[in-house]
Amino acid sequence: MSGDDEFRQIQQVTERLIVRYPLVPPEDITRAVHGVYSRFATSRIRDFVPLLVEKAVKRELSEPTILDSVLPPAIPEVGR
Repeated sequence: MSGDDEFRQIQQVTERLIVRYPLVPPEDITRAVHGVYSRFATSRIRDFVPLLVEKAVKRELSEPTILDSVLPPAIPEVGR
C-alpha cells in the first residue's frame, strides 16, 4: 500500500467515525484517529494500519467515560 492510499483510507476512517458517533465533536474524532495512527508510525507492515486505527478509536469512543462527557445530562423524572 502506498502512503497516499493509506492516507486516503485514514481520511475515510475519520469520516465513517464522524457519521457513526454524531454526539462526539468531529475535532475529537480527528484527534483520536491521528493519535492512534501515530502509534503505528514505525510499523513495517502497513496493510492493516487503517483497520487497526478504526478498531482502536471505536473502542476508545465506546468507553462509557468518553460518552458520559459528551452526552447531555439525564433529566430527572419529577413526580414519579
